[in-house]
Amino acid sequence: MEESPDFRGPHVRPRRFDAESVEWCEPLPRFHWVRVRRHTCECGPRVYELRTAGGLAWVRRTDRLKSMVKVSESHPRSFGEAEELWLMILAGRAK
Repeated sequence: MEESPDFRGPHVRPRRFDAESVEWCEPLPRFHWVRVRRHTCECGPRVYELRTAGGLAWVRRTDRLKSMVKVSESHPRSFGEAEELWLMILAGRAK
């Protein structure tokens, strides 16, 4: 019997008291094609995605509220910088 893959992503650790603030902005339709490189587990109301397109990368935050879905994004940057932000968010060091 073939085992199906586990598509769950990691969970974000609880936010630390000294977590850095991220400037979250409204998403802009900058690119026609976007690749989701990583994502957090969808078990909670907030999901993060590390996205890339056109040589840039950014983090998308989706809050699934009872009455609506709110999407915001970090500013596009190099992949290395976006990955560092991604790791900070996962570790609870950025909010």
